[in-house]
Amino acid sequence: MNPALRRGLPAVALIAVSSIAAAQDYPTRPIRMVVPFAPGGGSDISGRILAEGLGPALGQTIVVDNRAGAGSTIGTDIAAKASPDGYTLLLGNISMAFNAALYQHLPYNTLRDLAPVSLVVDQPNILVANTALPAKTLKEFIALARSTPGKLTYGSAGTGSGTHLAMEMLLQTLKIDLIHVPFKGTGPALVSLLGNETSVFLSTFASALPHVKSGRLRAYGVTTTRRAEALPDTPTIAEAGVPGYEYSTWYGLLAPGGTPRRIVEKLNKATVGALNSPEIRERYRAQGMDPIPSTSAAFSARLKSETEKWAQVVRAAHIPPM
Repeated sequence: MNPALRRGLPAVALIAVSSIAAAQDYPTRPIRMVVPFAPGGGSDISGRILAEGLGPALGQTIVVDNRAGAGSTIGTDIAAKASPDGYTLLLGNISMAFNAALYQHLPYNTLRDLAPVSLVVDQPNILVANTALPAKTLKEFIALARSTPGKLTYGSAGTGSGTHLAMEMLLQTLKIDLIHVPFKGTGPALVSLLGNETSVFLSTFASALPHVKSGRLRAYGVTTTRRAEALPDTPTIAEAGVPGYEYSTWYGLLAPGGTPRRIVEKLNKATVGALNSPEIRERYRAQGMDPIPSTSAAFSARLKSETEKWAQVVRAAHIPPM
């Protein structure tokens, strides 16, 4: 054996032993959880509830760090490029799957540079219309859209947002044509719908719920495969006439790619335990979210399949890359 190589072996072995020891002792200091959206939204709410459940399980404080911008790519990039030691985590959501298709030059590779830990929660969206629209059910709306192609409009929270892509997937399935009216967020899109300036909006559930309950908006259907507890009489879109349609805004916990397996497994165990606790489950459900703890492998498979699925939607909708 080369003498120089022989002399280097103890150092290499020492580094390996140190890495294993660090993984076993983890965590020994506070952990940063990057939330790639502004405070107050679904990602922020989801992340803060999880942080409060994870802290006691890991014996350390979880500090939420909001890094909004560029459709979540700024915060995601920060997490993807952080040291893979378990002290920087990412509370990502379905936008990661969208962005892989929407952005021409992402500064990271979603599937390579992030290590899924566990799915956290999902929440349904809901297709709503102004009550002035003559169609009272989804089937009646579909018939109206087919009889007046290119006349009805739908709002979204912006080009490339979940409300845009999920609606495009619905229109592609139904083979109907509506005019897209993008807004800068869910709030302005709902204001437009309430003012009868647009025809329909596929809204986040929590945002539209008060207006549905007050009778100002009509609910055509929820986007998940089961009905929402808060609106048990509202059918799913699949039940209402579009078999197989399903969309939910999911959230998940990830670490930087290359994080030691022992750390990922410890984070997964703590996350699953927190999500299965009655207190945390109730807090999420009060926000219209359903806890969906998973293995890291199951989350990885879902992220891959969602990335492929939404790439097809983006191509079919002819959305130009950003």
